[in-house]
Amino acid sequence: MKKIGILFGMEQSFPPALVEEINRRDAGVAAEFVKIGGITLDELFEYDVILDRISQDIPFYRAMLKVAALNGVRIVNNPFWWSADDKFFNYAVAQKAGISVPRTALLPSKQHPPDTTGESFRNLAYPLNWAEIFEKIGFPAWLKPFDGGGWKHVYKVESIEEFFDAYNDTGDIVMTLQEGIEFNEYYRCYCIGQKHVRIMPYEPRNPHHLRYQAGFSASPEMTKMLTELSIKICNILGYDFNTVEFAVRDGIPYAIDYMNPAPDAEKSSVQDDNFEWVLDTTASYLIELAKKGRAVPTEYNWSNFLNGPNKKKKK
Repeated sequence: MKKIGILFGMEQSFPPALVEEINRRDAGVAAEFVKIGGITLDELFEYDVILDRISQDIPFYRAMLKVAALNGVRIVNNPFWWSADDKFFNYAVAQKAGISVPRTALLPSKQHPPDTTGESFRNLAYPLNWAEIFEKIGFPAWLKPFDGGGWKHVYKVESIEEFFDAYNDTGDIVMTLQEGIEFNEYYRCYCIGQKHVRIMPYEPRNPHHLRYQAGFSASPEMTKMLTELSIKICNILGYDFNTVEFAVRDGIPYAIDYMNPAPDAEKSSVQDDNFEWVLDTTASYLIELAKKGRAVPTEYNWSNFLNGPNKKKKK
């Protein structure tokens, strides 16, 4: 019998419900919580598929999952890619692939990282040309970590003064300054298996527990556009379980956040109907993967999407 392992942390509702749903289907695939101790280089893993919900916070799990992938275990999401990924790169790739993104600048950390000095930054042109950066990005803007999540160290800044007040508090975190898209609609889209999409109206300006209670919904045309964009982004980056957020301004969806190796799936957060969709779709996808058997990751997909159909082949 094929076996699926669920690796998770503080979540309460999604992991146990997922194990129950997979086992309830009696599909020749069993699911359980991952149990693992010390790992050796020649470790043979008992799982065919592991759904990773926590290694972004636990380096031990991250290293273990890479070795599991080397042994052919299918990991959702690919631990090699998301470990190397960052949001600034995401914006650059999406822009080259013809997807609308906000104007964004990468900023060096305010303070030196540990074990570095000013001499470590000899290649950095300092002070930065702040006037040029502010002119390109404009205000209002968002100052946020280039690889963070969970709304940590995120600041909305309306002026140069507010920017420096926030930037001075960011320590050694590498930040991005991003154009503020003044949207009239905002959507958070689950994309599972790079093919199944759930479009959720989302109001990030509401308190956290009310963000899925928005006073708008996607038109058929917008639904089609968001579905295609979500699948395209996840195909480019190789995420099998992801959420993609879009801010819609003047009918144009701008991709805002789509680096989510373990997107929120708690029932109390995403609401009952969304939770049931995620639960059912994830169970089906993991069973599908398990039945395919083990496979070692081969390559990243993003380079295939750049420069469009007229990309010249090397001679």
